[in-house]
Amino acid sequence: MTAIIYAPLEAALWPLMNKFYRTHQSSMKAVREAQLWVARKEGIIAGLCLRPMAHGHWLTGLFVAPALRGQGVAGDLVSQAIAAVDGPIWLFCDPQLQGFYEKLGFSLEVELPHALHERLVRYQRNKAMIAMGLTPWCADPDQETAPQ
Repeated sequence: MTAIIYAPLEAALWPLMNKFYRTHQSSMKAVREAQLWVARKEGIIAGLCLRPMAHGHWLTGLFVAPALRGQGVAGDLVSQAIAAVDGPIWLFCDPQLQGFYEKLGFSLEVELPHALHERLVRYQRNKAMIAMGLTPWCADPDQETAPQ
């Protein structure tokens, strides 16, 4: 059995991420200014984008191929990607995904940069959406308080 590899996607290969999204009829899109992360197993099976924002990153575009959902791929990909960046990380998600992200250390108690707050308000006009965040010291679930 081939192991799953979690790694950043080289900038020159970003069109492969959009091809992956299109193949699965996802409306998500990879953007050039983001760090693109993928899970590979004989091709891309999952991806996400970490877009620089304010003094941190905005996690967008998390998508796992439908046939591989429920196997821990999304959690492993998010964990690998967030471990590689500094600063806070924010995301928007459907309220049903709150528990998934909480297991990865994200919280509803988050201060969004102004630009993200405005975007969230716009998104919430059309669908249920919550904001979650992760500060660097929260990335380690065994560490309960901020470092001194």
